[in-house]
Amino acid sequence: MFLTIPTLLTWARIVAIPLIIGVFYLPLAEPTRNLIATVMFVVFALTDWLDGWLARKLDQSSAFGAFLDPVADKFLVCASLLVLVHLQRVDVLIALIIIGREIAISSLREWMAQIGASRSVAVHMLGKLKTTVQMVAIPFLLYDAPLFEIIDTRLWGHLLIIAAAVLTIWSMVYYLRKALPEIRAKAR
Repeated sequence: MFLTIPTLLTWARIVAIPLIIGVFYLPLAEPTRNLIATVMFVVFALTDWLDGWLARKLDQSSAFGAFLDPVADKFLVCASLLVLVHLQRVDVLIALIIIGREIAISSLREWMAQIGASRSVAVHMLGKLKTTVQMVAIPFLLYDAPLFEIIDTRLWGHLLIIAAAVLTIWSMVYYLRKALPEIRAKAR
């Protein structure tokens, strides 16, 4: 359970956080730091897909892995957003919206599980879309330079992170609306 290949990949995402942050404190040229951090983020973000695929393929799914996987994703995204705020590549309000939603929905899911209503806030396609947009925006913002001399990663990163913030709010409203009947029933 704790040492399966999928779970180790999930742990790797958590271990990656100080490594990605640490890159920006190395005595390297900014473009080099940006490239290293971007590559690391992309590699570790891809482990999210890989660990799920391996868990199913190797029949190594576990309750612990199901718990740890979204935690690792949220840590990786939130830490990266904080780095980007520090580098002044993401507005504080955008980061607050995304991080606040993660805290709110995680808390909502925990509470709904405690009252036996976790199915009402199960992962929805809207949440997956939000995550995908974030996972594309963040490396663009980390890289912060023209890609292949044609893609303005700063522009696309900003547009995508704004789209991610909109999807973040939309998905939060969706989950809260799904939970509202259960919340009302328990409030009586």
